[in-house]
Amino acid sequence: MNELDFSGKTVLVVGGSSGIGNGMAQAFRRRGASVHVWGTRPTAADYADSADSNLEGLAYAQVDVADADAVACAPVPFERLDVLICSQGTVRYNREEFKVPAFREVVNVNLVSLMACGDKFHDMLAESRGSMIIVSSAAAFHSTVGTPAYNASKTGAYGLTRTLGEAWARDGIRVNGIAPGLVATKLTRITTDHPKRLEASLKNIPLGRLGTPEEMAGAALFLASPLASYMLGQTLLVDGGLLLA
Repeated sequence: MNELDFSGKTVLVVGGSSGIGNGMAQAFRRRGASVHVWGTRPTAADYADSADSNLEGLAYAQVDVADADAVACAPVPFERLDVLICSQGTVRYNREEFKVPAFREVVNVNLVSLMACGDKFHDMLAESRGSMIIVSSAAAFHSTVGTPAYNASKTGAYGLTRTLGEAWARDGIRVNGIAPGLVATKLTRITTDHPKRLEASLKNIPLGRLGTPEEMAGAALFLASPLASYMLGQTLLVDGGLLLA
C-alpha cells in the first residue's frame, strides 16, 4: 500500500496558482489526484509570465477570496472533495499595513477567507472524511515589525487551525496546518531579490538556505495522508530551523 498515492482523490488548492500553493498542487497531481486551484487572474493563460507558476494538468478558476460572498457563490465543478488546502496569502510593504485599508485587505485574504473556504466545503469534506490544511507562516511565532496585518493574520490562521481541528473532528474532518519559513515566492521577493537582505536572512537559518515550494508540499502530502491519521489541530513548522536560533 502506497500511503502517498492520491489516485481517485480530489484536491482543491486555494492560492494554488503560484508559489507554495502551486508546488503543493503539482505534488498532489503527480501522485494521482484530480487537482483544482483557485487564483486571482482571469485565466490560467494569464500566469504564463509567472516564474513560480505551473498550471499544467490543473483545473483553474478565478475566485476573489477576499470577498466572502464570492467564495460562497463560486461554482464547484467536482462532486467530491478529499483535501482542501488554503494557501492564499498577501502582504503589503512600505508600512502600508499600519493603515486600516491595507490592514483590512490583508486580514481578509489571509484569515477571513480561510473561514469562508472552510465553511463552503465543510459538508463535502465531512462526507469524504477528508482533510483541510491551512498554510500560515513562521511569522505566526515571532514579530514581523513592518507588516502588522500579515503577522496578525498568520497568527490568527495558526489559532484557527487548532480551533477548527477540535470543532470539526467529530464531523470526520482533520484540520492541520503548515507554517513555512523563508521560501522564494512573489511575496518574499523584497528579501530574496536583494543580495544583502537575503544574506542577512540566511544567517538566521541553520540549514543556510531558502526553503522550496516542493519541501512545503512534502508536509502537505504527509498531513493529507493516512500517515497523519491521528494528527489533529497541529501546525508543522517547516522553516529550516529558523525559530531554533
